[in-house]
Amino acid sequence: MAQVQYSLFMEGDRKMTVLVLGGAGYIGSHTVYALIEKGEDVVIIDNLETGHIEAVHPKARFYKGDIRDRAFVDSVLDKEKIDAVIHFAANSLVGESMTNPLKYYDNNVNGTKVLLQSMVAHGLNKIVFSSTAATYGEPERVPILETDRTEPTNAYGETKLSMEKMFKWTDRAHGLKYVSLRYFNACGAHISGQIGEAHKPETHLIPLILQVPLGQREAINIFGNDYPTKDGTCIRDYIHVTDLAQAHILAVDYLMKGNDSNIFNLGNGVGFTVNEVIETARKVTGHPIPAVMAERRAGDPAQLIASSEKAKTILGWKPEHADLEEIIATAWKWHSTHPNGYAK
Repeated sequence: MAQVQYSLFMEGDRKMTVLVLGGAGYIGSHTVYALIEKGEDVVIIDNLETGHIEAVHPKARFYKGDIRDRAFVDSVLDKEKIDAVIHFAANSLVGESMTNPLKYYDNNVNGTKVLLQSMVAHGLNKIVFSSTAATYGEPERVPILETDRTEPTNAYGETKLSMEKMFKWTDRAHGLKYVSLRYFNACGAHISGQIGEAHKPETHLIPLILQVPLGQREAINIFGNDYPTKDGTCIRDYIHVTDLAQAHILAVDYLMKGNDSNIFNLGNGVGFTVNEVIETARKVTGHPIPAVMAERRAGDPAQLIASSEKAKTILGWKPEHADLEEIIATAWKWHSTHPNGYAK
């Protein structure tokens, strides 16, 4: 299939203006960089609760505020002529969602409701949604297909699924066209090393591993080595953040061509074991990275891998950074030069 080009965003000679919600966050900031690298016009809304002002591209127009604030969202949509929205603005810690589910319903679900009310009022009818493969819960099979059942096992996944349903019914009533992108583990960093992953607390495997050679932790824990996998450790699907950004942009392009609402999985399709990730990090960093065996964590499936054949076929998505060593090398370039993230 011929590769779909990003630059289909032109209407006549006019650049597209894309509103990126959560554009100061990890995946959002990389998507903003990719949009601007392609010559597009970008507006960002972020409340900086977990985002970083330092991650905002200097050519983007930044509005600090909360999507739960209808007057604020209205003011931005009144001022800017937006063609499409990419929605990353959500709380995303699985553990926290289980102890404080109402925070997740308030920010994720209520925030999206307010956003959609404003979009409908302004006649803005195209949105790409950063969803999660946590919408599936325990997989029925591997790799997971878009048609598989959705029974989330945590409140975070449940709120993301609720947001997807809200888009569906808003489409039915108001003609809002949406693309929902479901994926597991975003990782890596911008090839320039200018922006990268900076979470507090950090919960993602690759940055946690890299804290060892940075001297921020003594060893990495491996939670269980008796799973039915090739080396006994869990298998997860990792996807480079730049490839994720590309998929979100291709989804905007898909909607701008007048296509109908759709849902796509994103992933590398093979997955890597925890041991493989640690071993590759040792190779990239030249550090021994001691590992400590720990008990299994409750609710950790043996393997989570998403099939992205549909995205490749329909969106023309081609992941260019699927090699684990390259993924970790870009992450290490960022973390080794920014050991405290964006903090000086």
